[in-house]
Amino acid sequence: MPEEWRSVLVPIFKNKGHVSKNERKGGQDSGETSNVVWFRDSGTEKKTGGREDDDLPYEEEIIRNPYSVKCWMRYIEFKQNGPKSTLNMIYERALKELPGSYKLWYNYLRERRKQVKGKCITEPAYEEVNNCHERGLVFMHKMPRIWLDYCQFLVSQCKITRSRRTFDRALRALPVTQHPRIWPLYLRFVRNLPLPETAIRVYRRYLKLSPENAEEYIDYLRSVGRLDEAAVRLAAVVNDEGFVSKEGKSNYQLWHELCDLISQNPDKVTSLNVGAIIRGGLTRFTDQLGKLWCSLADYYIRSGHFEKARDVYEEAILTVVTVRDFTQVFDSYAQFEESMIAAKMETTAEMGQDEDDDIDLELRLARFEQLIARRPLLLNSVLLRQNPHNVHEWHKRVKLYEGNPRQIINTYTEAVQTVDPVKATGKPHCLWVFFAKFYEENEQLDDARTIFEKATKVNYKQVDDLAAVWCEYGEMELRHENYEQALRILRKATAIPSKKAEYFDSSEPVQNRVYKSLKVWSMLADLEESLGTFQSTKAVYDRIIDLRIATPQIIINYAMFLEEHNYFEESFKAYERGIALFRWPNVYDIWNTYLTKFIDRYGGKKLERARDLFEQALDGCPAKFAKTIYLLYAKLEEEYGLARHAMAVYERATQAVETEERHHMFNIYIKRAAEIYGVTYTRAIYQKAIEVLPDEHAREMCLRFADMESKLGEIDRARAIYSYCSQICDPRVTANFWQTWKEFEIRHGNEDTIREMLRIKRSVQATYNTQVNFMSSQMLKATTSSTGTVSDLAPGQIGIDDMKMLEQKAQQLAAEAEQDKPKPKEKILFVRSDNSRSELAELAKQTQQVLPHGKLKTHACSFIFIKTHLLIAFSPWHLQRCSLNRRVCPQLSLEGLKMTERFLTDFCKDKDYSLLL
Repeated sequence: MPEEWRSVLVPIFKNKGHVSKNERKGGQDSGETSNVVWFRDSGTEKKTGGREDDDLPYEEEIIRNPYSVKCWMRYIEFKQNGPKSTLNMIYERALKELPGSYKLWYNYLRERRKQVKGKCITEPAYEEVNNCHERGLVFMHKMPRIWLDYCQFLVSQCKITRSRRTFDRALRALPVTQHPRIWPLYLRFVRNLPLPETAIRVYRRYLKLSPENAEEYIDYLRSVGRLDEAAVRLAAVVNDEGFVSKEGKSNYQLWHELCDLISQNPDKVTSLNVGAIIRGGLTRFTDQLGKLWCSLADYYIRSGHFEKARDVYEEAILTVVTVRDFTQVFDSYAQFEESMIAAKMETTAEMGQDEDDDIDLELRLARFEQLIARRPLLLNSVLLRQNPHNVHEWHKRVKLYEGNPRQIINTYTEAVQTVDPVKATGKPHCLWVFFAKFYEENEQLDDARTIFEKATKVNYKQVDDLAAVWCEYGEMELRHENYEQALRILRKATAIPSKKAEYFDSSEPVQNRVYKSLKVWSMLADLEESLGTFQSTKAVYDRIIDLRIATPQIIINYAMFLEEHNYFEESFKAYERGIALFRWPNVYDIWNTYLTKFIDRYGGKKLERARDLFEQALDGCPAKFAKTIYLLYAKLEEEYGLARHAMAVYERATQAVETEERHHMFNIYIKRAAEIYGVTYTRAIYQKAIEVLPDEHAREMCLRFADMESKLGEIDRARAIYSYCSQICDPRVTANFWQTWKEFEIRHGNEDTIREMLRIKRSVQATYNTQVNFMSSQMLKATTSSTGTVSDLAPGQIGIDDMKMLEQKAQQLAAEAEQDKPKPKEKILFVRSDNSRSELAELAKQTQQVLPHGKLKTHACSFIFIKTHLLIAFSPWHLQRCSLNRRVCPQLSLEGLKMTERFLTDFCKDKDYSLLL
């Protein structure tokens, strides 16, 4: 700044640079120059009134813009690290120019609070800061942040009354929309005070603004022991349907808290009618009756009204309708009685006992024992209140009253009056039946008949229920030998009503439909057979058939009844009527009995009629039931008819029966044909069976067929059968078949037939190997067989060297040769094949290609000569064989040749070559 400006702008005051009195008071005489007090001494600027040379730019800027908040804030920020008094002075100067600036006031008050932080709250500096806040609130009374900071500052000074009044001033000064910012701090302040009355009054004012926070107030009241007001507030909350708990509690949970509060503190909660409140809850929350009843009883117990508590428990166990509620109430009741007994015993032990105390104790013990004894009956009552139409529970209730006839009669009477047959669970007619039996057991037949008569007039849901009542009524009369009365009762039950109705017509009462009940008719038929006449019994059965309610068993019983009285044709007519009523498969038993009885009666006298019956029975007969009828038919033809007719029947049977039974049918057919016509007649049967049956049974038939042919000496036929069957026999699955064929060829074949058998086996195995389904099935089955071919050794040998494979093949072939060795006593001639030399030459060529020269081993040589021996084993020219051996492998060592010749010589000793020569 130029010197001439400085001399004009910087006057020198008498107070050596301090702010004048007029400046501090904001006087009018100070003017703009009052903001700057500077002087120059000896060419240097000295500090005057807290200012330095560095402040000069900020002062100049303030002079130019005294109403700019930014200028003042830059100046304040610059002096932030300076003396606190200087900073406060700048704030004061700024607020003097801009008293309505929230930013200046907020920062100034925060700075003043920081300055006193950590000091003792009794120091005067705190009061100065409070005064600053008060001056600030003159202009900032609508700013909630200023109020919050001032209130927190006052609370930290422990000025309770001043803080409370300040909170109240804040609430009065601020608009209601800003109150939610003040109340949390205010409530936290009053909760921490040891003055519950003040907090309660504050909370009451707060709930007028925010009634949804009533739970917070209730929790506070419970914490300070003001339970009466807490209960009143909680009751108001529970009764307010629009109240939504901020803690996520349901109306029932709030009600449960209220019940616990008022029941556990009866001496502190006096403003509410506890009994009315809890009983009101019983009507509202019917799924929690047990807890509410226990709460009401607990209230009376804590109040000392023990008899009232006992009355509440008794009322509860007689009104609850669920087992859970009953269990809660009963357990609480039993615990109450136990505690009463224990308290009485302790009192007696301390005070000494007298006669009145003993009587009282005995009374309490008796009451407790009676309560425990009543539990099953009380539980049964709960279940019956839950479902009064539960027949099973009524029966259990009768058993609980066992030994008390009067209670049993009352229970049965109540049961038959309460249970609705349409809604009943169980069999409602059983109540009437057992009620009548109770009178019967006590020799009161007239009363029992009265009960049965009333039972027959009840409109049951099912016809069977009424039918069971009639039957039980008749059986009671039979037990007392009133046979005529029993017949009269059942005839009355089966009498045709004035208005006929269908059996399943639910719109009609059961009394109009019971005449079609088979149960009543069956019992009447039995009684008529035992007590009535032939005509009356026959009339009953005819009536059953006319009503079309008969079963196959009724038809059979009717026919047998007629047969017992020697009315054979009538019995056969009964069978015919039954056959006309039913269809397959229900008619099977009637046909079976009818045909058996007809054959037993007439035998072969009425053969044509019997055949007609069988043909009629087989017409439309399902395959499941055809087997028995066909066998019966064939037996008839064998015993009384023609054999060819029997064979024709068997032939038809093999086609008519189920697939699973065809094999068994063919076995019977073959057996009977062999017995009648001889074994040769069965060839065509075998052939047809092999064509028709599945592979599993066809293989068995082929083996039996081949065995029969071999026994008849037809070797070629048997071989052809084996050859045909081989196409359906996988060597790895059906090893038994191939072993059987092999044994057959050993006994009856020659070298060519064995080779042909082995060739067929290889071809069949190759066929199965190319089919994926067979290969997968063979992989699953762990059945393996080694029947003597080189190809059998191939699988599973991957990764083994050639010499080891040759050794295994040699061992396998040697074992087979030993098995194939024929016994001398059988005198079987084997003819050498003409192809032996060509096969040997082929084998030699293959061997030379496989094994390099000079690397043969002894066991490899053994394999080659064993193979050679197998090809010409039955040739009589031993010397020729030896020379052939040398021609095949000229590289053989002398030791190998000698070993091979010894082996072949020993092998041929057992052969009878004279026959061949």
